[in-house]
Amino acid sequence: MEDNFQSAYQEEEDRLNSALTEIDTVLERLRGIPVYTGHEYTEQVLEDSREQRRKDLAKLRQEPYFGRLDFQGKDEDERKALYIGKIGVDREQVSDRPLVIDWRAPVASLFYSFTGGTEPASYEAPEGLIEGLVYLKRNVVIRKQILERVADTYNRDSDAPAVSDEFLVYRLGENKDNRLRDIVSTIQEEQDRIIRAAKNTALIIQGVAGSGKTTVALHRLAFLLYQYKDQVSAEKMIIFAPNRMFLDYISDVLPELGVGNIAQSTFPDWAADVLGVVLPEQNAADTMNLWFEREGGMPEITEETPGRFKGSTALMGIIESAIGLLENGAVPEGDFSPWEGSVLRRSMILRWHNEEYAPYPPAKRKERVMARIHRWIEMELKKSPSAAALKDRKKKSAAREKAYSTKWPKYDPLMIYKQIFRAVKVPEDWPPEAPDRIPQGVLKLTVKDLKKGILHEEDLPPLLYIHYLLNGNEGSSRFDHIVIDEAQDFSPFQIAVLDLYVKGHSFTILGDLSQGIHAYKGVHAWEEMQTLFAPEHTAYHALTRSYRSTMEIIEFANGILSAGVGSSLLAVPVFRSGNPVRLIPYVEEKPEHTADGDSRMEAVRTALASLSGREYRTVAVLTRSLREAAELYTELAGLFDDIHLIDGSMTEYRGGLSVLPVYLSKGLEFDAVILADADSDHYGDAAWDAKLMYVGCTRALHELWMLHGGSLPTYLRNGDGTALGWPEPEII
Repeated sequence: MEDNFQSAYQEEEDRLNSALTEIDTVLERLRGIPVYTGHEYTEQVLEDSREQRRKDLAKLRQEPYFGRLDFQGKDEDERKALYIGKIGVDREQVSDRPLVIDWRAPVASLFYSFTGGTEPASYEAPEGLIEGLVYLKRNVVIRKQILERVADTYNRDSDAPAVSDEFLVYRLGENKDNRLRDIVSTIQEEQDRIIRAAKNTALIIQGVAGSGKTTVALHRLAFLLYQYKDQVSAEKMIIFAPNRMFLDYISDVLPELGVGNIAQSTFPDWAADVLGVVLPEQNAADTMNLWFEREGGMPEITEETPGRFKGSTALMGIIESAIGLLENGAVPEGDFSPWEGSVLRRSMILRWHNEEYAPYPPAKRKERVMARIHRWIEMELKKSPSAAALKDRKKKSAAREKAYSTKWPKYDPLMIYKQIFRAVKVPEDWPPEAPDRIPQGVLKLTVKDLKKGILHEEDLPPLLYIHYLLNGNEGSSRFDHIVIDEAQDFSPFQIAVLDLYVKGHSFTILGDLSQGIHAYKGVHAWEEMQTLFAPEHTAYHALTRSYRSTMEIIEFANGILSAGVGSSLLAVPVFRSGNPVRLIPYVEEKPEHTADGDSRMEAVRTALASLSGREYRTVAVLTRSLREAAELYTELAGLFDDIHLIDGSMTEYRGGLSVLPVYLSKGLEFDAVILADADSDHYGDAAWDAKLMYVGCTRALHELWMLHGGSLPTYLRNGDGTALGWPEPEII
């Protein structure tokens, strides 16, 4: 066994040295070619190609590849050793195989999909289905040109057991830094199927915490650009993430995969830019305060909650009716006369509006009708009997043309939105009352806010829809593909509007209903989104295997979901064991002179002192509220240098020690997590509270400490009041 390993290691080291020599030779030659700076187009294209190859080879020489697959097609005479890496590179000399095969290439799919066995394997290639035998599947770890690890996950010629899980556990056990990393060397079969799914599909992915949803979606973008390079471009793709800090957190993945120029935004930022409106930061803070900082817990959520109603497709019908009323009454009453004695009949203007320019949306139709009227005026002016008459008619017609234009409806989305809710005066032919389909509570609150000039995030989808109905969407502004992360916090209306801005329903929509802590605006079931698309235009995948946390943490978190939410969407852990979850009270018996805050602070300090002995790069202290996070941060700031308060306003995640409210931790992950105040004073027995705690627990990769100062929520207790399924708690 040892001899086999040494032989494999030596073989791979020799191959690595050979590959590095070839890469350096090619790179030196390319760097020796003078850079072309002229204006000849063909030479510019050639220089761009050379420069891209220089960059690829410079990156490749540090970590040329990560896998090897020995494959023999059924029509081939010998097996071929195929080396797979992040970037594909051909050899300088003509060969039957590249120096490195791009991980997105069809044959590379075998590296991810093949899980063992002696039966023939196959993959889809442009020329059809290719069948053959896999003889070897090998993982290698190369860092800075040094071969660090060799692991055979399958060897047809050996009796040794496969070690696929061992290699995966090795990679997952590495400590976390302040950026999300690519998983190209450890993509699993179920993840690979999603990555390589067809382009024109609204792909909905339900993934448990730690299942790699975000990373899979980013790798999917890289695959689409490779597979459909003649149909899509990076400049016409966009990623919607929950906040700007999360965008910073994932910012290294695509460049590592050789992909750039993909837009990344939050939905409010993008929508506000399209609409040309400003959404004050304070509005988002007010929303967080209402739902997460309120004494007594979250307000009741119903279908008439403003975020739920305004996020429903029911509002789309109300908007369409309003736009229809504007269109029907758009052409002003009466004929148009630019000066005395000249008349353009309203019947002619109506014909232009209702027939000739009918395919155009209302705002564009108005532009074309007014342009047609202007051309008619110019033709009439040519009939003027004298220069004096011409001058007089020009002056009168200009004034009357301007006045006539003001009689048309103002196709302003915000104005129409206010008219729909009756926050301003409505056109004469509109019903005097607001639509009875708007709940009274929503109507009253919206009118109050609109009169104060206040817009919320939930107002953006209806405003965007009005904007689209008025102006349409030019083909140049449509996306080739849209990725939506944390999609359980999106509304059906948001998805329906975004579908108007993407070609062929090309979405990757990913989220986790068990982390639906923004239920006041998001979906409660994926069917709310699936029904927006025809069955042939949508697909659903569930990722149930969690790669983030240890078995102990995942089983603990699953217990919270089962008991507190009644959810069946439970994670299946990778076999990676760690320390038990520590459920610890502040003090057993609090001395009279000791304040709650003192014992709580002492508990947090003790936990941090214990964790400081590990080689952890990222540690988080999660509180129930932002106020508590700020207070704890102030106390800890004098004790730790690399400490950060995350309050929702940050645009960069810096790693180190972070203090933040649990509701701002979603999407992030840390080597160790201390969940402060895991007691019934801070987390009630409602499903929403259990989801909040679940989010906090599943941020931890290696260690989870649960501190509490009183009684535990029911989902952390057995029937006899003891901690749910864990040993007797320690005392700090």
